[in-house]
Amino acid sequence: MADGTYQPKVYMKEGGNTQVVADGGEIDVESGGKITADGTQASHIADASTAHALSDSFDDEEAEAALNALGTKINAILAALEGVGITASS
Repeated sequence: MADGTYQPKVYMKEGGNTQVVADGGEIDVESGGKITADGTQASHIADASTAHALSDSFDDEEAEAALNALGTKINAILAALEGVGITASS
């Protein structure tokens, strides 16, 4: 006989169109697993440079280029999150 008090932490809502992860539940993506949108995984985002050394010779153009590169990386991360539905599109 089934235990009527058992409530799974991860389940499909009636109708099967929404999967719920309740308090205490989790989604575990194992090695080799991935999250996709329409079967396509987000493209790789190249690592950001961490080699910026501020010195007396670090001029405004170099600072601007470093900040612009960082902004480009952040935008790529946001696009990847939006692409798989983790965040809403702007």
